[in-house]
Amino acid sequence: MSVIELGESIPPLTAHATSVSLPEWRDNVGYEEGDERVIRKMTTGYPRFFIHKEINAFAEDIVKKHGKTDDLAMLFPSKLTARRCVKFICSRDPSISSDRIQVVDLVLDRSKVTSETLLKLSPSISAVVYPESVFPIAKQYWQHSGDGVSSRRAAFCRGLFKEGAMVDERDLQPTRNDTNGFQTPGKGPRRYQRGSIDKSPPKGNTNQTSPVEPLHPILQSDSAEARESSQFLEERFGRNLDVKFVDSAKSAIRRRIAGSLMGEMELGTPHPPATSNARGAIDLAEEDVYLYPCGMNSIFNAHQMMLEARGQLKSISFGFPYVDTLKILEKCGPGCVFYGNGSSQDLDDLEARLKAGERFLALFCEFPGNPLLSSPDLKRIRGLADTYDFGVVVDETIGNFINVNVLPYADLVVSSLTKIFSGECNVMGGSTILNPRGRYYTLLKKTAEAQFEDNYWAEDVMFLERNSRHFVSRIEKINDNAELICDTLLNHPLVKTLYYPKHNESREHYDACRTPNGGYGGLLSFTFHTKAQAVAFFDRIETAKGPSLGTNFTLISPYVLLAHFTELEWAAQFGVPADLLRISVGLEDAEDLKFRFAAALKAAEETDQ
Repeated sequence: MSVIELGESIPPLTAHATSVSLPEWRDNVGYEEGDERVIRKMTTGYPRFFIHKEINAFAEDIVKKHGKTDDLAMLFPSKLTARRCVKFICSRDPSISSDRIQVVDLVLDRSKVTSETLLKLSPSISAVVYPESVFPIAKQYWQHSGDGVSSRRAAFCRGLFKEGAMVDERDLQPTRNDTNGFQTPGKGPRRYQRGSIDKSPPKGNTNQTSPVEPLHPILQSDSAEARESSQFLEERFGRNLDVKFVDSAKSAIRRRIAGSLMGEMELGTPHPPATSNARGAIDLAEEDVYLYPCGMNSIFNAHQMMLEARGQLKSISFGFPYVDTLKILEKCGPGCVFYGNGSSQDLDDLEARLKAGERFLALFCEFPGNPLLSSPDLKRIRGLADTYDFGVVVDETIGNFINVNVLPYADLVVSSLTKIFSGECNVMGGSTILNPRGRYYTLLKKTAEAQFEDNYWAEDVMFLERNSRHFVSRIEKINDNAELICDTLLNHPLVKTLYYPKHNESREHYDACRTPNGGYGGLLSFTFHTKAQAVAFFDRIETAKGPSLGTNFTLISPYVLLAHFTELEWAAQFGVPADLLRISVGLEDAEDLKFRFAAALKAAEETDQ
């Protein structure tokens, strides 16, 4: 395959891609350093780190109408999420006056539309408008919490806003005329009306006819993703989207995550109750699975849920974590104790603290971890939690429940559906499972029922449901390909260390949770003996190269540079080397993959000649 151009979306020509091409080592460094050579070519980026151009454009529109000259705006899907951002900003910098920050709640003006789709979906956007100097703190909240608006929602709502169909909620003045107590809405923008498009000549020009307006006015580009999305909405949703169809898609996703639906289901039709469960928990219902706009948002809300249910206690971050998980625990509550090695010695220290009387909210860990792929001792952790009364939150994104079953050891299981569950790298999503047999289930369920806010945008739901229909067979193939790559690397003299659950010292902990037919996953990392070898390999390998993981295609990145560029020494003290390469293995033909890796390894060999 040809290498994707610097700054192009991965996959190419994908309007809402969740990765971006950084094809050379120096491109990754340049991105982190803000090098203009790299930044000016960036058409997109990983959504929580790089704010999508549709979101930025909508934010600018809102500032022009509601803000001041030096203002910026951060967009959120609801009033609650926007106000959480304001609270975070003020808590991080008390010198910022809350009077200088305003929230604009944009809602559908129902007097201007007749579309049942829009009336049922009731799209909303809440914009936090703030001085430009506040941007670094607002961006922290956007990145850490995952509360930010999705690019598809922003694109859709921006079209409504520009047409005047989405307005500041404070400007609405409903009148009570019809039988429901409100004035009957007028026809409004033609693209949301039922029936044929009005082709009558425009006023003041009898020589031309009005151009036919697109059904979905937002995705105007010529990209394959844009055309697919317009067609998808038209064929699947119709002119008036049946909201029940979206609910059915959400149900299918939740059932797949719960393990009671392993393939496709006919959307919009009743489905029988679950009688079995791939997770081995018959009492796990789809109602115990909660969907969020992205994986980090599921972790953020799991932490918030625990705080609400159990009180303001410090958490435990166990094992080297994904970058923002630690930030959430440190910044969005009373703080945390960090055990970056995730070792048995760390558990000894934790047990000593517990015996001495320290109390904690919950232990957060990944199974296995990222990027070292080590697996925590969940059996011992569960025993400590039961003895000393703290919760356990396990992120199963990398392991996934086809390979491992972590639910018996956890009170909450979180996952990024953006990754292997979707595979297509074109939609974000996250989930949280409440273990019905967990000691805090009743408390957590009560909290979830009172606080859960469904902010998952309908179009994102539809993409994720379609993408996830064959995730089981994809995982099986990716497991096989990953083992093949591991064998190739293990047998090469230039490879210094390979990190993979099957070959790590913590394999026994992984195997204790491995399902009967489960493999070791599609993610692995490795290091060379020298940085020059790593650079040569990375620059030569003919795969997609960018952030994210779990894609249907092989994706490689110098992960530590991207995730910890400003804290490389800090990462190194936990055994995470700066020159590490992380590989998310895809569905390619095995012989093709072997050929590509052999060529890249040959380039690494030539650095010593």
